[in-house]
Amino acid sequence: MKRQNLVALAAGGSVALLLGAFAFQHLGGLPPCKLCIWQRYPHAAAIALGALAFFVPLPILIALGAIAALSTAGVGAYHVGVEQGWWEGPTSCSSGAVDSLDPDALFDQIMAAPLIRCDEIAWQFAGLSMAGWNMVLSILIAAVWIAALRVRPTSA
Repeated sequence: MKRQNLVALAAGGSVALLLGAFAFQHLGGLPPCKLCIWQRYPHAAAIALGALAFFVPLPILIALGAIAALSTAGVGAYHVGVEQGWWEGPTSCSSGAVDSLDPDALFDQIMAAPLIRCDEIAWQFAGLSMAGWNMVLSILIAAVWIAALRVRPTSA
């Protein structure tokens, strides 16, 4: 497969995942949490890098596309861990321990809590949350970026 085709496929994968996220948000009524938003930024970067690399197929642009895809996969993995309770998420979107709080401090924590929590799974399919699917699919997209990087450019 040609390098440009692989770049288009990789960037198109990020487009598809972003469109899916926006569809869940705007059509499905599932507003994103802070970590969900963080997962979108590397996809936007990958799309921009893909557009540049399609026309100017410099290896550094393609490598940066792979890094962007791996970055969103990493944030997705972190988000899955927060959802599963393996580790704490950002205090701005996860619940903290409440056993040592007095009633006034607990009330303040409740009132300051965001409406969309990072540590709750809003949707899942086949045992994976949206963050989990983003992680898995982003790893596949990164593999396509890496395949594009490995293709020898043709002069034609």
